[in-house]
Amino acid sequence: MAAGTHDDSDPEKGTAKVSAQTKGDHGLGIAAKRRIRYFDDQDEIQPVDPFPGSNNGKLKRKGSAYSIHSLSSIRSGQRVVDPASALPVLYRTMSMDLARTQEKSDVMIKKTEIGDKAMAELGELEWHILSIQEVTRRLNTSIETGLSTQGVKDKTAEFGANTPTPPKSQLFQKIFFYLFGGFGSILFGGSILVFISWKPLGEPAPAVANLALGIVLAIVWLAQAAFNAWQDFSSSRVMKSITGMLPEDCSVLRDGSKRLVPASQVVPGDLLFFSAGNKLPADVRFVNVSTDAKFDRSILTGESDPLSAVTESMESNYLETKCIGMQGTHCTSGSGLGIVVATGDNTVFGHIAKLTNKPKTGQTPLQKEIFRFVLIIATLMILMVIVIVALWAGFIRHKYPDYISVSTLIVDCVSVAIAFIPEGLPIALTASLTITAGIMKKNNILCKSLKTVETLGTVSVLLSDKTGTLTKNQMAVTDCLIGSSALTATEAVQEIAEESTSRKKAALTQLRVTSAVCNAGEFDPTTIHLPISQRKIIADATDQAILRLSESLGPVNKSRDLWIKRFDLAFNSKNKFSLRVSSPSVPSSLESTLSASEISGFDAQKDYILMIKGAPDILLSRCTQYVGGDGEVHNLDEATRASIEAIKNSWSSQGKRVLALARKSLPGAAIQSNPEDNSFEKEALELARTGLTLIGLVGIVDPPREEVPGVIETLHRAGIRTAMVTGDFQLTAQAIARSCGIISVPDREVHTVDNLPRTPPKIEPRKNHKSNHLPVETKAIVLTGQDLMTLLPHQWHTLVTEYSEIVFARTTPEHKLQIVREFQSHSYVVAMIGDGVNDAPSLKQADIGISPASGSDIAIEAADMVLLDTFSAIPEAVLYGRVVFDNLKKTIAYLLPAGSWSEFWPVFTNVAFGLPQILSSFLMIIICCFTDCATAISLAYEKPEANLMLQPPRDVVNDRLVDWKLLLQAYGFVAKWVDFHIVVVLIWLNSNSRRTNR
Repeated sequence: MAAGTHDDSDPEKGTAKVSAQTKGDHGLGIAAKRRIRYFDDQDEIQPVDPFPGSNNGKLKRKGSAYSIHSLSSIRSGQRVVDPASALPVLYRTMSMDLARTQEKSDVMIKKTEIGDKAMAELGELEWHILSIQEVTRRLNTSIETGLSTQGVKDKTAEFGANTPTPPKSQLFQKIFFYLFGGFGSILFGGSILVFISWKPLGEPAPAVANLALGIVLAIVWLAQAAFNAWQDFSSSRVMKSITGMLPEDCSVLRDGSKRLVPASQVVPGDLLFFSAGNKLPADVRFVNVSTDAKFDRSILTGESDPLSAVTESMESNYLETKCIGMQGTHCTSGSGLGIVVATGDNTVFGHIAKLTNKPKTGQTPLQKEIFRFVLIIATLMILMVIVIVALWAGFIRHKYPDYISVSTLIVDCVSVAIAFIPEGLPIALTASLTITAGIMKKNNILCKSLKTVETLGTVSVLLSDKTGTLTKNQMAVTDCLIGSSALTATEAVQEIAEESTSRKKAALTQLRVTSAVCNAGEFDPTTIHLPISQRKIIADATDQAILRLSESLGPVNKSRDLWIKRFDLAFNSKNKFSLRVSSPSVPSSLESTLSASEISGFDAQKDYILMIKGAPDILLSRCTQYVGGDGEVHNLDEATRASIEAIKNSWSSQGKRVLALARKSLPGAAIQSNPEDNSFEKEALELARTGLTLIGLVGIVDPPREEVPGVIETLHRAGIRTAMVTGDFQLTAQAIARSCGIISVPDREVHTVDNLPRTPPKIEPRKNHKSNHLPVETKAIVLTGQDLMTLLPHQWHTLVTEYSEIVFARTTPEHKLQIVREFQSHSYVVAMIGDGVNDAPSLKQADIGISPASGSDIAIEAADMVLLDTFSAIPEAVLYGRVVFDNLKKTIAYLLPAGSWSEFWPVFTNVAFGLPQILSSFLMIIICCFTDCATAISLAYEKPEANLMLQPPRDVVNDRLVDWKLLLQAYGFVAKWVDFHIVVVLIWLNSNSRRTNR
């Protein structure tokens, strides 16, 4: 498998698209498949299943003959197991563990007829106990070439597309909710009561007005149901359209070449490449895996610890074996190659779907707050109705029996009920969220849930990754270091292109071979004819840059053909390097890889070479020798080491990502275990600790995006801090932060960990600081992950509350998670942007996780939002997140005085004081159901206020949707004067009417 590589070395970029391969082939995976899962209701936001499925039938045997010489290192045995004997363990896994993790569906696995059938089908699976040869024979595929074009067509016709079977429609439940959900039941009940008050209670002289009122209420009830249906359809259409906006490609081997295909076109028999960060698009049988390959099966079993991937069956139970990769599970580290054995409904996830396919329901926090408010209003309404009924029953009916009849009382009570309830509020809420989600979609920001929309308005801290977010993720090697001499990439290409056989040319050739062999990149065959700069490379940006350099110095394929891969270790955040152990394919391989002095002591039949690439601050301390400008190996003395360190720091301070490339010859007699065994990993890491020979350094430029400084400034004016959290070297991170506008103070004023107070203050720091306000003083600080491990609680308090410009460098996933939690513990609402496997924990922990579309599958799965375009869309998202809350306050401020308050008094004064009812029940309901609703909906379309992004974020603790200020304004000021002027106008009209009648 090809080694993952890495930036200078950025742990969050440990998601290099590494892949499995055989012999000298350098494959790599691409982001696997179903990249977005949506979290809202089935209709409002249709969840995207993590397992694309199809109505394929069972696999049939198809004979084929072929060679499997490339699997000589894989030992697989066939064991015959009675399927029935696996069911007890299988059922335990699927019922106990799965039920524990299915919190979002709340569905327990039951022994229904469908469930028993699904479990029986799982018990009959035997892909894990078959040998690799038998698996390939049954699927009519080849390890060397994969499926042919015709074979893919045949299997597609046989098994169908790899798409999920849609869930059964819940039309009856939806129609019932449309009619009786929300305030529909009150409108329906009110209509029935008014019809009853018309007849029979209105006999012998039923009032036509009551009939008209009942009809109007029925029409309003049906109109609200129709609007609910339309709004539901509109929301569903907006969110469903999002599901098709991200690529769902995976890397497969077909016709002997690697290619990207849509996940929906994967068929049984495909050879699938996977790497760290990928989510499997189908069930696969592992053919070749790296020693560090692990999968997260928590979505199936609830176990958080990743399981190692192996090529041999260790368990008789299909669900317990480690040689099967299951659809929807994530590769957390390593890389590999697998044969697709099941797609769609035939996968384990497909079978589970038959048992647990139930949509998630629930309300967002803002919806809950609104309906708590509506519940208060409804309670007041019931109390007022009780007061009116009690007043009528205890006084008016006895003193003035002919004043108000039972029929009139019912109409009056219904009028009060309808007037009190702000029917337009739920409509305005849904409309606001849906409108905002649509606007964000147009700005290339995809919200998985409407909850995300409302939370955006409260964000006070934005923690951002560097590569691909603040920078363009278009990396290019600009500088090389050979010995202690630096030269540009252009000079290196010119030097190696000369006809002469200079010493420097020999050193550059060694750099070329190492950068080609220890690289996870792979040129796309369809673009191989294009110039190097225009070719598509399947890899992460760092590997792409180094592979282009290697190709410009000489053909990559020729360099890779010189060496046979024996062991591969992908980059991870702990090691911060990737390595490969290889043996020469021919004796002449040594001439372009080693110096003359090394060749003389190298046994091409027994010895190996270890090539390593990673962070200079990790690898330089392990190097005892270096390749000089003459192509020979020299001892790395202190003067040379200091010169190399100075060049590295100079490049880093310019914002360049720096990588070191080194090697080590491994005598066969000194190796205790077989390099092709999984147990060799520990020995390889130990061998890489000392005695390395530095080949050179490369400096990589990833320019910042032009729009980033303006975006940072806009967010700052909106009271939002933007902090960089990266795995880059400290000097590199600080330089990029300055170019992006995150750091504005001079370098001499940038603080470090030494500037934080070591002793706690005598007075305990206040915990109730204003978390939605920026620190008063502009102070900048740059900390490393190692610094964070030493911080005390009072230092964390100083950091998060007093520094407005923060850069975290050389961070690991644990550091990122700690940073998010510390800000949250101080009441900040945190948004986190990340795209790597190691970003997933912090993305989940953050109040809003954001991932770019180019991120790993795990990152996109963990995120709440996906950026299809650039960082510049975030201020627009924050703006409309604030608009939702702002417009809802306007809606409530209108509905309270114009609806419940103003329309209650005509009925109450009529019943309590015998005054004429200045607003009839019919007009009251017409005004409430039509005028108020229409206005409430129009307020949802209200454009943002000009100063909305100049205000601090909303304080989620203290800033409530309805507070005493709003109630005082609505009832004590607006409603009072509205009622006063209405009464004055009515008295004036009444007096004019009397004078006219005279």
